[in-house]
Amino acid sequence: MWFWIIVGLLILVVVAVMALAMLRGRDTGESAAEFDLQVYRDQLKGVERDLERGVVTKEEAARIKVEVSRRLLEADKAVQATTSVQRAPKTATYAAIATVAVVLAGGVAVYQQIGAPGYPDLPLKTRIENAEAFRMARQSQIEAEAAVPPSTIIVEPRHKELVDKLRVAVADRPDDLKGHQLLASNEAALGNYIGAYKAHIRVIEIKAEAATAQDLSNLADLMIMAAGGYVSPQAESALKRAIERDPNDGKARYYSGLMFAQNGRPDMAFKLWRELLERSAPNDPWVGPIRGQIEDAAAWAGVNYTLPERSTGPALTGPALAGPDADAVAAASDMTAEERQDMIGNMVAQLSERLATEGGSAQEWAQLIGALGVLGDVERARAIWGEAQSVFAADAGGLAMIRAAAQKAGVAQ
Repeated sequence: MWFWIIVGLLILVVVAVMALAMLRGRDTGESAAEFDLQVYRDQLKGVERDLERGVVTKEEAARIKVEVSRRLLEADKAVQATTSVQRAPKTATYAAIATVAVVLAGGVAVYQQIGAPGYPDLPLKTRIENAEAFRMARQSQIEAEAAVPPSTIIVEPRHKELVDKLRVAVADRPDDLKGHQLLASNEAALGNYIGAYKAHIRVIEIKAEAATAQDLSNLADLMIMAAGGYVSPQAESALKRAIERDPNDGKARYYSGLMFAQNGRPDMAFKLWRELLERSAPNDPWVGPIRGQIEDAAAWAGVNYTLPERSTGPALTGPALAGPDADAVAAASDMTAEERQDMIGNMVAQLSERLATEGGSAQEWAQLIGALGVLGDVERARAIWGEAQSVFAADAGGLAMIRAAAQKAGVAQ
C-alpha cells in the first residue's frame, strides 16, 4: 500500500513541476535592458530641462543628446531581443502535459503487470545462485512419485495376467537380461512406470559397462514418466551419465533442458533446446515437445526468438520410449508359446495404435515392423513398410533405419 502511495505522490509532483514549467509566462519583473531604456529616456528629458535653465550650452546639449540617443538605441535592441522569445502555444503546452501524464500512467500500468512491489532487485548472479539452491533442494524421485495419481490405462485382464507371470519368472531369474527388458516394456505399456524403471535399472546393472547412452536416457525417461513429468535428482543423474557416453543423445539433452526449465534456469533450457532443435530431424520424438515450450523459455530468458519452420537436419541418437523391439519380442523364453504370443500381440497392438493416432519416430516404426516380422504377420509388416515410405520420404536417415527392419522382416528388398 505504501509503495503505491509514494508512487502516486511522485507522479503528482512531476506532473505539477512540468505543468508549471510549461504554463509559466514571461517574467513579470522588469529586465535590465528595460531599466536602461527608461534611464536613457529620462536623461534626454533632463538635457532639455538643463538647456532651458541655461545649465548647458546648445553645443553641449547636442553632444549629450547624440550620446544618450546612441545608448537608447542599443538598450532598445536589447529589450527587443529579450522579448522575442515567446511562450509556447496553449495547445502545445496542454498536449505536452497530457503526454507526460499518459507516459507516467502507462509506466504504472506496465509495472503492475510485470513488476514486483516490495521486492528487492535480483541481479543475475543472485538469480543464478537462487536457482541452483532450489535445484539442489528439490524433491526426490520417491517424493514426486507419491504425488502422481494412479494410472488410468485400461488393461486387458489377459495381458495383466501374463505380466504377473512375467514378474514372477523374472524374479526367479535376476540375471536374465532379455526377461528384464521385456518386463520393463510391459510395465510401461501398463502405465506402471515405477515398475518399468526398476526393471530397467536391473537391465543397466546386468549390462554394466556395456550399457549405452540410450539405455540411460531410457531409464531417465521412465523415471520422469513415473514422476508425472518432473525431472528428479535421480533422473538427472541418469541423464548426466547418458550424455557422458554420448553428448548427442537427443532424449538426454531434451530432458536436461526440461530440468533447467523446472528449476529457474530458462536460459540454459533455451540454449540446450535451440541447439537440439536445429540439429534434429522433423520426426525425432523430442522435436514436438521442444517446439511447444522453447518460445516460453526464450521469453523468460529475455531472448527475442522466433520459432523456425520444421527443419530437415540430421537426426541425433536416441529413440523414443521404446515399444517392443525384435529382441524383446523373442525374450520370453520361459513362457508357453501361447502366453508369449498373447503378450507380444498386445504389445504390438498398443504400439501400432499409438503410431497410427499420434505418430512416432523412425525407430518406433522400425521396431513395429520388426516385431510383426517375428510374429509372422508379414502382410501387416508390408503394409506398414509401404506407409512408412510416404511418412519418412524426406528423412533419408529414418527411412534407411526402417528399411533395414523391413528387410529383416522379409518385406523389403
